[in-house]
This record gives sequence, C-alpha cells and structure tokens, in this order.
Amino acid sequence: MKLSLSRHPLVTTLTSLEGNPRASVYTEPLWGIPYNLFLPYVSVYMLALGVRDAQIGLVTSLGLLTQPIFALLSGPITDKYGRRLTTFVADLMAWSVPTLIWAFAQDIRYFVVAAIFNAMWRIPANSWTCLLVEDAEEGQLLHIWTWIYVAGLLSAFFAPLAGFLVGAIELIPAVRILYVLAFFMMTMKGWILYRNSTETRQGRVRMVETQGQSIFSLLDGYRPVLKQILHSPRTLVALGIMFVMSVVFLVHGTFWSILVTEKLNIPAEHLSIFAFVNSAILLVLYFLLVPRLDLQQFRNPMLLGFTGFLVSHLVLITMPEGNYGLLFLSVLIEAFSLAMFKPLMESLIVISIRPEERARINAIMSIVVIVLSSPFGWIAGQLSEINRTLPFILNISFFILGTGLVALAWRLQDQEKIPSGLKSTLQTDLGD
Repeated sequence: MKLSLSRHPLVTTLTSLEGNPRASVYTEPLWGIPYNLFLPYVSVYMLALGVRDAQIGLVTSLGLLTQPIFALLSGPITDKYGRRLTTFVADLMAWSVPTLIWAFAQDIRYFVVAAIFNAMWRIPANSWTCLLVEDAEEGQLLHIWTWIYVAGLLSAFFAPLAGFLVGAIELIPAVRILYVLAFFMMTMKGWILYRNSTETRQGRVRMVETQGQSIFSLLDGYRPVLKQILHSPRTLVALGIMFVMSVVFLVHGTFWSILVTEKLNIPAEHLSIFAFVNSAILLVLYFLLVPRLDLQQFRNPMLLGFTGFLVSHLVLITMPEGNYGLLFLSVLIEAFSLAMFKPLMESLIVISIRPEERARINAIMSIVVIVLSSPFGWIAGQLSEINRTLPFILNISFFILGTGLVALAWRLQDQEKIPSGLKSTLQTDLGD
C-alpha cells in the first residue's frame, strides 16, 4: 500500500514540485483550512447578528460590484510590482483585514466594509495564479490545481471541532473565534510564501517592460488584449463557463446554509458534519478520479459534472425537513461532480490564455465575470425571501446553460483538431 501510494501520480507531482509551484502549493493549507472552517457559518452568522436574507444578498452584490475595480487594476499592478510582492501585500489587505472585521462585527455596516476589503482578493487571485503556474511544468498543471483544492479540503479533519465549538459556546462567539484563527493563519501563509518564493521569469520580463510607467498608463494596454480575447472563440467559451460557475458558487455558498438551517431545520452546529463529509469525499475522489482525467477528453467528465450538480440541487430542494439521509446524498453527488469538474475547468482556462499576456487576460476575464455575476447575489437574496428554494432553482437553470457551453467548447476543440498532449495544445493556441 505504501509503495503504491508513493507511485500515485498526485504524490509524484507533489514531491517533484520545485520553486514557486512548490512554495504556492505547500503553503496553501494555511489559507484553505481556516477559510473552509468558517465558510459554512458565514450566512447563519450574519442572520444571528440581525442581518436579513435580502441584506445578505445585498452585501454579496456590493462586494461583487467593488471587485471589477480591483480586477481591472490587478493586471497592471501584477506586471509592475511583480507576482511575488503583489501577492503578499494584496493578500494581507484582502484576507487579514476583513477576517478581523468579521470577527468583531456587530451589524450590517461591518459586513459592508469587510466586503469592500475582501473584494481586493481579485488582485492576489491574478498575481498568485501567475506565481503558481508560470514556472510550472505544463504536464503538471492538472495535478497542481488538484493539490490546491486538496489543501483546502484538509479542513475536513478540523470541521468537527468547529461544530463542537458552535454547539458548546453558541454560534456567534464560536464563529468569532474561527475568524480570529483565520486572521493568524492567513497572515502566516502570506509571509511564508513571500519568503520562500521568487519572481517568475515572465514576471521579471513584465517588470522591466513596465518600468517607469504608471498604473493608469498601463491600463491602455487592455485594448489590444481585449481584441485577443474577442477573436479567440475558445477563450470566450471558457469565459462563459467561468461566468456560469461564478453565479452557481455565489448562490450556493451564500444560501446553502440558510436553506439547510431555516427550511430543512438542521441545527447550525451540524453544518460542520456536512462540511466534513463533503471534504472527506472530495479528498478521496481527487486521488481516485483526477489521475484518470484527460484534459483532451474533457467533454464527458464535465457534462457528467453538470448533471451531478443538477441532481444534487433537485434532491436538496425536494427533500422533507430534517432528512439527514437525503441531505448526505445531495452532498455526496455534489462532491463527486465537483471532483471531476473543477480541476478540468481551471486547467482549460489556463491553456486558453496566451502566457505572455496572462496577467491582463486574467484581469479582463475576471472583470467580465464579476460584472455579469454581481446582480445575482441581490437577485438570489430577493428570491430567498420569497422561498428559500428559489435560489437553487436559479442555479439549476445555469447548470443547463453550462452543459451547452461545454458541448460548444468540445466542438471548437474538434474543429481546431488540437493534437493530444498539453504542450501541443498550448503551441496550437499560441499559433492562432
């Protein structure tokens, strides 16, 4: 067993990582663990502090409306100041500051301010992605993204402690403790990553090219980059899939715990049990499924993923109150779908982007997704006040749209006759 585990493709990738990919992957648990510990309680914590469903949706949309500003600036900032420094400073502003605000929140005003700071995560999302992938071997991308997800799923081993804490000292003080813990761990992660990383090769090139230019003058460079995106059907389809999943994750992440506690009457302290089950299943599935996935044969796994998402939502909105068995079934189907879908989605996005303009293309794609997604937090909040199942019916409609986009992406790949192998894929994409 020990021998077979040591030869597992994911383990081989992890042990062979060097430089920035190694530093980025190895430090990710310090962010992923605390984030996934407090995530199930975000909305019910706000409810407990007197924030209503519609206000929760409004705060979510306000955060999204602020994100385009930081997404727009993320490309020039990342190019001018480098992937490494940008990631360090922006992570402190986007995560360390808001976790402290959330920890001491009293009413909706605190959440509005924290949402604005947290919207800055669009900057390190760009710079950190460049830091992670630019010096990585192309054939390792799928496994690298899988390890990033696994890093967050390690919270599964601590999730029962979060539930015990909520049950022992009540929801509000328990979640405050989780936020304080997140502040210390996320700050530590930023510092360790900064000390153990170096600027990427492409990052050094862009720093030299942008030397002496202001951030605002660099914004003019978006025009030709936008033209590149508009003339790349594969990138446009990847953008559509990003938008679909952005809305789905937004709605699910905001209103799942509200539906489960308020409509299905599951106690808040039991939310961590489902978080544990979801994370544990994903950990197993990533090791079993991902080595069998082929980026060149993405259609069927991604279509099956969308189908699974749809079925899990149907189970969720039709189950009777207090039915733990059906809720576990919904979580199981969702975990299976996510394990197949998400690594493929992230890898497809990476190979659809020209590497010499990765920072600015990432920024433009993020802006488009944010602008299109931002109304849906408010929309879902209004729907939730009418009936708490309606936000999930909204998600089902997006799953159907997503299946069409995956089919279109496959057709485009077939038309372009992309040869097998990730390296050939990248070369073909760059030669368009």
